[in-house]
Amino acid sequence: MLANYLIGLREGLEASLVVSILATFLVKSGHRDRLKLVWIGVASALGVAAVAWGLLQFVTALTAKSFTTQETVGGVMSILAVGFVTWMIFWMRKASRSIARELRERMGQALEVGSRAVVILAFLAVFRESIETAFIVYASAATATTAVPLIGVLLGLGTSVLLGIAIYKGAVKINLAVFFKWTGAVLVLVAAGIFAYGFHDLQEAGILPGIGHLAFDISHVIPPASWYGVLLKGIFNFNPAPTVLEATAWVVYLVPVMVLYFRPVKSSTPPAVPAAKTAGEAA
Repeated sequence: MLANYLIGLREGLEASLVVSILATFLVKSGHRDRLKLVWIGVASALGVAAVAWGLLQFVTALTAKSFTTQETVGGVMSILAVGFVTWMIFWMRKASRSIARELRERMGQALEVGSRAVVILAFLAVFRESIETAFIVYASAATATTAVPLIGVLLGLGTSVLLGIAIYKGAVKINLAVFFKWTGAVLVLVAAGIFAYGFHDLQEAGILPGIGHLAFDISHVIPPASWYGVLLKGIFNFNPAPTVLEATAWVVYLVPVMVLYFRPVKSSTPPAVPAAKTAGEAA
């Protein structure tokens, strides 16, 4: 539940902030009557994400009759989901500094085009977060047998909506740069576990070799049935007895992605030219 709560909280708060930026711009620019168009776009994006989630569950149910097919689909979907989520994490990291300005500019352009453009803008702005949530929750909860992961993500989304409203009204101040930086790092850890388990699924399906070759076995130290074993499994897909390929996949993903994630982001804004120098050049 904790991992999915964090996913729902982060992705939901991103979407809430996007909606807050668009709503604030419309109100301050005298277009309060267009707010309903934003809500139509938001509802449409959430609807599409729900359909995507349903399709993933449908595919899973279809493949459940065959163990090999189920493990193959689960492994492939986990690896694809990790690729998608990794791209979104880095996109948000790069765009977070300018996303507010860009959204205001695009909303200004959309207002000039017409109502349909406003709906499409709101849809696309929220769709990124909602579809990412659907994919990563599906992948992280692929081995779950209860509704606990779904409850976790719903609680996270609910918390994010309340925080978004509080931020919009100015009742709560959060250092969003710090929040997104560290929740993004945790998501990289979650993604690493999903990535490794995707390879484990493919090994169990017989597509990849080495299912019997363990990298190590610390099940006696961290029993899978213990509360902390269950916690680590639920949050990071931790396996106390991973195969060599599974452990290698975890390291190959985690190390370079984490290094790139914490690498300083270069500003795309050119440095200001000193006034004295500009005057001298003009002369």
